[in-house]
Amino acid sequence: MRTVTVMRYILPLREGGSLPALAEADDDFKYVLKFRGAGHGVKMLISELLGGKIAQVLGLHIPELVFAHLDVDFGRTEADEEIQDLLKFSEGLNLGLHFLSGAIAFDPSVKIDPLLASKIVWLDAFITNIDRTFKNTNLLMWHQELWVIDNGASFYFHHSWQNFDAAAKSPFKYVKDHVLLKQATMLQEADDDAKTVLNDDIFREIVSLIPLEWLQWQDTDMSPEEIKEVYFNFMKTRLKNSEIFVNEAINARR
Repeated sequence: MRTVTVMRYILPLREGGSLPALAEADDDFKYVLKFRGAGHGVKMLISELLGGKIAQVLGLHIPELVFAHLDVDFGRTEADEEIQDLLKFSEGLNLGLHFLSGAIAFDPSVKIDPLLASKIVWLDAFITNIDRTFKNTNLLMWHQELWVIDNGASFYFHHSWQNFDAAAKSPFKYVKDHVLLKQATMLQEADDDAKTVLNDDIFREIVSLIPLEWLQWQDTDMSPEEIKEVYFNFMKTRLKNSEIFVNEAINARR
């Protein structure tokens, strides 16, 4: 993954509790920034990173992910105190998604390819993403193609950081609220396809991307490498037991 340096804070995108922002980096591109100092902190960034990389492997359209470095002095001239505090506590590596200029929010009434819908439902059930609903689709239409954004509300087991194996084998009951569930008529095919491209080597490669500075947690005595191993084992176990969440989704459709 590329690393860019944030040069200009353009405006906040006041969505939910994470307070992302539109910013410009030293490569002259604009990014939607997710900050380590917001909401659920680095765990949200880890969810965004892991979920986004899995989406890419599955062949879904997702904006380029970059590590976004924020200097210590950045934001001191910001007038809004809330934003100034956010930037101050986000010094170091954050996460950016390439800004899709001109993209529009996905209209749930639009019919899409059933296999594509099924792959996105499969992805969200796999990463336990609770936030792709009719209320907040987290999907964009750009150049007549469907793009997946905002995977930060996934891997929610890491907020309690216990019962890893049980979490990996959970059916993911929130799938009943998924915006694309009704159109996901090829869930078994999506499962078969995912198992042809996801494997232990892919999971190792994705987990290895997590920056060490995102793994200095105060709520566990585990080392950064031990934390990475938990994420790896979660994904490995969840893929091996995918029929649990696939059957949950199939039953929810009925």
